[in-house]
Amino acid sequence: MKTYGMTFQAYARGRRLGTSLHQIRLGTDLDDVALGTGYNSYSGFREAFGKLFGKPPGKSRTEDCIVVTWIESPLGPLLAGATSQGVCLLEFTDRRMLEAQFETLRRRFRKVVIPGENEHLLQLKKELSEYFVGKRKSFSVKLLYPGTSFQERVWKELLKIPYGTTASYEDIARRVGSPRAVRAVGTANGLNRIAIVIPCHRVVNKSGELGGYGGGLWRKKLLLDLERGKSITDNPATSLVK
Repeated sequence: MKTYGMTFQAYARGRRLGTSLHQIRLGTDLDDVALGTGYNSYSGFREAFGKLFGKPPGKSRTEDCIVVTWIESPLGPLLAGATSQGVCLLEFTDRRMLEAQFETLRRRFRKVVIPGENEHLLQLKKELSEYFVGKRKSFSVKLLYPGTSFQERVWKELLKIPYGTTASYEDIARRVGSPRAVRAVGTANGLNRIAIVIPCHRVVNKSGELGGYGGGLWRKKLLLDLERGKSITDNPATSLVK
């Protein structure tokens, strides 16, 4: 379970305890939750739950967490994360900044990150599958992307770039009211934690060249080609996916 930064045992335990938190939030009896998640006693369950979430089960009716799951795609696997309020992470698993993004999530949300799924992640999977075959041009899944005031302004502008088009870093800088902050726009673009859905791949250099992309320039090109009507699966560059 290297992708999740934990051993298989810790992964399995996280899955069980994440399921138990969901049941607790639904109002399920605590003894039933403990037994239903494989613990022989409530005390053992309470201890494990408290170590992970920082509070006992009985005080966690309104507790939330970030659940993360693996999503396969034609461009390689992605890691997606969501709270009960919406999706907060979508990154290619080979991105160098992935671990730093997890640390940012923990700091911004102050929530435990555990493997699992919820309704937002299931919706995201469905919408991504439609997007990759050219049947979806916009996403409706709920998003959460807290950042600095400037970062949030940039990310909101990215969401306004129409499918099949691009904008330059200079364009985005003007739109957020800081025409001289081109480099800062590039930094904020690179720190976007929700790839594809918040379409940082649609931002290019003023000259029209692709510029940088955390997931790799070859992925950026394929995403833009897809949005211009070219099938990803027919593109020989997908052979780069390992």
